[in-house]
Amino acid sequence: DALSWLGIEWDEGPDCGGDYGPYRQSERLELHQAEIDRLLEQGDAYRCFCSPERLDELRKEQMARKETPRYDGRCLALPPEESKQRAENGEPFVVRMKIPSEGECRFMDELRGEVVIDWSQVDHQIIRKSDGYPTYHLANVVDDHHMRISHVIRGEEWINSVPKHLLLYKLLGWNPPAFAHLPLLRNPDKSKLSKRRNPTGIFYYRDAGFLPEAMINYLGMMGYTLPDQREVFSLGDLSETFDLKRISLGGPVFDLDKLRWLNGRYLREKLSDEEVIDRLLTWKAGKGFLERVLPLALKRLETLSDFFPLAQFLLADKLEYTVTELTGKLDPGEAARLLKIAEWELEKTAEWNRDELSSLFQRMAQTEEMKLKELLPLFFVAITGSTVSLPLFDGMSLLGPDLSRTRIRLALEKLADAGNGLSKKGLKSLEKEYRKAYGDRID
Repeated sequence: DALSWLGIEWDEGPDCGGDYGPYRQSERLELHQAEIDRLLEQGDAYRCFCSPERLDELRKEQMARKETPRYDGRCLALPPEESKQRAENGEPFVVRMKIPSEGECRFMDELRGEVVIDWSQVDHQIIRKSDGYPTYHLANVVDDHHMRISHVIRGEEWINSVPKHLLLYKLLGWNPPAFAHLPLLRNPDKSKLSKRRNPTGIFYYRDAGFLPEAMINYLGMMGYTLPDQREVFSLGDLSETFDLKRISLGGPVFDLDKLRWLNGRYLREKLSDEEVIDRLLTWKAGKGFLERVLPLALKRLETLSDFFPLAQFLLADKLEYTVTELTGKLDPGEAARLLKIAEWELEKTAEWNRDELSSLFQRMAQTEEMKLKELLPLFFVAITGSTVSLPLFDGMSLLGPDLSRTRIRLALEKLADAGNGLSKKGLKSLEKEYRKAYGDRID
């Protein structure tokens, strides 16, 4: 859906077919399992029966010794017949690939030239999970080979996985594709772009009112310049002039202010007044939007002019409120703590609807030993900018997960700017407290 909104079309896929289907990984399990079986038969992979508890203890011991956490190869020594029998008896296992214990892996990256990685730094990678499904490392190699992929272009965080992938190609007797690893996007302060600090989902920008043409244009500028140095260009312009070798390896900065500036240029220079009106109507000013919001607002309306103050938080990109308005009767430090807990809880919310959100905040109030009416004003202001608005859970449901989570983060930033943020030590302590009361986080 994100690619479709951006206007990027694909030649092959589950919705349009092609010569190398099926195109869903879950429909290719038989092919993946056949290659896993081949690696086992060749002696290039082995079953690992180690429990999660043993592996966790091993990791802790290695970290205490300041070693790189990696599997110690215990199950590598199992006789093949014993391994096979234990699997047939129903004992849970994963399949790991054998990795050389010494030497180097050398390969060419299309952007970086020769890259050298010691095999001692490469773990015995799991290629089949205990549920029978392949991991990315196995599936991507098998699928890319059978789909005749010539170039693998991905983020630089995957460079350290190339030795595993090249070894799989070699063990399976296949020629590898060319690899190119792109630089990661950075914040203006040069830190890595992360969903914990910034909205990274495409739909956030769609819902915030950015144009797909401007998004494509801006993302196309990340680490790349057209031969004629133009700043405003279309996807077609980029396609016609694209050259992989023109990509810069310096960490490209994703600057939201510059994206706003570019989006404004598109609104003023690339679209007619009629086209802007059409975009507004298909964005959030159309009949469909009003039909969803009106039932929530109607009980609070006395005149038509009352509608927009109630609903403006659904249209605004940024909200204006003070720290005092945000915290209300809460201590600012406690407000920051509650906002952070809510951010972590919302990251775990798979079904984004009124009932799920209501249950989440009710559980949170119970866990924090607070009344719901004591907890919610903080989130009313963080999400809507006011304590008087549409019902909070309905509003969050309409706003969507990306914008809602972003507003929680912006509220935390406002508190931090006022000197009431969570310190690194405080955040670490809160994370331990959170795991004990709420369970594990989703990283």
